[in-house]
Amino acid sequence: MPKIRRLSGTEIIKILARFGFLRHSQKGSHVKLRRKNLDRKETLIVPLHQELDTGTCQAIFKQATAYIPESELYSYFYE
Repeated sequence: MPKIRRLSGTEIIKILARFGFLRHSQKGSHVKLRRKNLDRKETLIVPLHQELDTGTCQAIFKQATAYIPESELYSYFYE
């Protein structure tokens, strides 16, 4: 069974930047990433912590698959 990687907030931001997400704003330790896709804004929130819990990484992965095909994201989040 594939195991989810423990990533930092910075690593996740770099991964999502490959798919066109840009840093929009920051409040405390949470960064709002956004990309405009045709007529809608796609937004994701990433905590800027050294190492995120596996559940947090999994939740971000699940939210990101609403905008990015799972098959493209999978190799970045899972071993």
